Amino acid sequence: MEIFYSTDIAGNACRLDADESAHCIKVLRHRKGDIISVIDGKGSLMKCRLVSDSPKGAETEIIETVRNWGGHPYRLHLAVCPTKNNDRYEWFAEKACEIGVDTIIPIIGEHSERKVFKTSRIEKILISAAKQSLKGAVPEVADPMPVREFILKYGREGADETYENAGKAQPAEKDGVSRMIAYCFEDGNCPRISIREVLESLPCNNEGQDNSGNYDRNGPDGRRMPQDIYIMIGPEGDFSREEALLALRHGFIPIHLGPSRLRTETAAITAAEAVYFRYM
Repeated sequence: MEIFYSTDIAGNACRLDADESAHCIKVLRHRKGDIISVIDGKGSLMKCRLVSDSPKGAETEIIETVRNWGGHPYRLHLAVCPTKNNDRYEWFAEKACEIGVDTIIPIIGEHSERKVFKTSRIEKILISAAKQSLKGAVPEVADPMPVREFILKYGREGADETYENAGKAQPAEKDGVSRMIAYCFEDGNCPRISIREVLESLPCNNEGQDNSGNYDRNGPDGRRMPQDIYIMIGPEGDFSREEALLALRHGFIPIHLGPSRLRTETAAITAAEAVYFRYM
């Protein structure tokens, strides 16, 4: 299935940029009147008729729109420290998109070897991965931020600041958000639990989409499915104990991903797969 990408949409008109137009017209030999498939990066697949076959700016007429095409019944946000080798992070981003992720947030930790990270190349990789894996939505890549800033921004409001209660909040919070942090070391006061255990404690409805492409947000027991799932993955040198404790004090559940010691990018993919298999 040939899929193109465009954000230049107005009413029932859709225009492809120069790169997509060249691929459509010069490489694939489409001509005026042909029907092509275009994603908007926000979740929709559009069936379009070419009204102009210019290789520099092909124009189409939208004749049908499928909402939430290739979507998933959860919103997953992976906060992952950039790896020393950029290629590994790009590989993670590509595979996470294929599995199902909504936001990738590069976070810079105390032990991070890479302190500066540019997102432009990954954004292009994600567009290609979304088309390849038959998804209408392209994951968002947030601007890099320090681990501490991320925790304070996305942590649970009004979290208990006492050490005794850190990390002991219910996995499914009242605000509809589930928060997890994966690290390698053990702390006897706040033992890690399996990501599987956390996910199995969350309500789930695998009934699929309705006619509008939306998922039922209620689990079979009537509980509300999590609107957002945040998972933090540390750098090669792991999170510091201070970073981990700050996260626990702000509602993040300490988790492990099994007995194997995983690389940063492998841990992030494993977390994405765990969520995928829980809800799909």
